[in-house]
Amino acid sequence: MPMGIVSDRDFEKELDNLTPCPPMPIRPGAAIVPVNKGRGPNPEVPEGLRKIIGEESAINGRASALDLADKFGVSPSSVSAYNHGSTSTSSYNEQPGLAHINDAKQRIAKKARNRLVTALNSLTKDKIESAKVKDISSVAKDMAAVIRTMEPEVSKTNGSNSGPTFIFYSPQMRSEKVFDVVQVKE
Repeated sequence: MPMGIVSDRDFEKELDNLTPCPPMPIRPGAAIVPVNKGRGPNPEVPEGLRKIIGEESAINGRASALDLADKFGVSPSSVSAYNHGSTSTSSYNEQPGLAHINDAKQRIAKKARNRLVTALNSLTKDKIESAKVKDISSVAKDMAAVIRTMEPEVSKTNGSNSGPTFIFYSPQMRSEKVFDVVQVKE
């Protein structure tokens, strides 16, 4: 059928050819229910629950966070996003909101530092001569490993510079429209 203005009869005929089943007539006064679009029945996960699942994943591991997320009906990909400080996997490249996760890691690192200092302070000369030094030094070693794991990562830009940095600028092409035009009579 060519494009253009057509009669109602021709329009209905063409519509019948394209529609697999005949359309249901709408009664006057009948309510039209809108179709649910978007996320569907999955509600948005509250911010507090996102933070808890992200902290759980960062501190106790992904398996523990997946178990917690399963109880609340949160997908495994969302657990990865919450651990990263994002709200979804599509927002990984945006500025992550890792403040609450870093705060939780700092609390654990602070406790481990206190235990490390206690373990080191208990290494007296008398205990070094006794057999329990091995146990005390293993506690100090374990606490140092916990601190190293829980410390926030230092980015390479903020850390020490390992060598020279080269920045290359490419020349920009300019068009004739940028320059002033002077009309000269011959």
